[in-house]
Amino acid sequence: MDDQSSIKEQVRENYARAARRVASEDGGGCCSTAAPCGNPISSNLYNDGETAALPAEAVAASLGCGNPTALAELKAGETVLDLGSGGGIDVLLSARRVGPAGKAYGLDMTDEMLALARENQRKAGVENVEFLKGEIENIPLPDNSMDVITSNCVINLSGDKSRVIAETFRVLKPGGRVAVSDIVWRGEIPSEIRCRAEMWVGCIAGALEESEYRKLLAKAGFEKIDVEPTRIYRAEDTRGFFQNADFDIDKIAAAVDGKFMSAFVRATKPL
Repeated sequence: MDDQSSIKEQVRENYARAARRVASEDGGGCCSTAAPCGNPISSNLYNDGETAALPAEAVAASLGCGNPTALAELKAGETVLDLGSGGGIDVLLSARRVGPAGKAYGLDMTDEMLALARENQRKAGVENVEFLKGEIENIPLPDNSMDVITSNCVINLSGDKSRVIAETFRVLKPGGRVAVSDIVWRGEIPSEIRCRAEMWVGCIAGALEESEYRKLLAKAGFEKIDVEPTRIYRAEDTRGFFQNADFDIDKIAAAVDGKFMSAFVRATKPL
């Protein structure tokens, strides 16, 4: 199995476990395999007004690092695709924003998450939603078909980010826009973090350096590229990321202090 396949299988299994936990009898809490209680990345991303009408399971399965639907400026009648849609929270919120004249798609490779998302759609009674099985490196939708593409802390998990961004460009309509939340970093980070595949499922090792993110978007053809930090993680925050690691947590936490951040990434496909 090559490195990309290995990473993909680790991600798939991690999120399958998270979905099974949410779907189980004791799965309504904030703890999951992918996002332990107190995780500074995935906590406190949505306000009560946004989630009040959603099934508890959709909220419990939220493992993102931002709220792209709130920042994407979705308009009534638009068609939106969420990459790595998980339990469906951002798809359901997007469907509400685009209204009955619009449509929201979710794409995920994990059967357990897709089953959970479709059950959440049923409970929410939302009709203008469709969940698709597939990989974000090979989006199963036609060229020039989406107005907006969102994603919530998923692109960093891919072993082939340039392919993801190229596919995103392909399926967007001319003038369409990317509005994703993701983890990025600035400056030098320890090799211990970069080389450990298990950290990919924690949104850390797979994060792009900010300038590299911009370069990949520009290379694909995007314009109006902007990377806006929304949360900067300090040394104390990062201890939660590495709590099960077999290296010196104090040393690593100090070395990455202020270098990792959640960011809102925007870009536009030229007309």
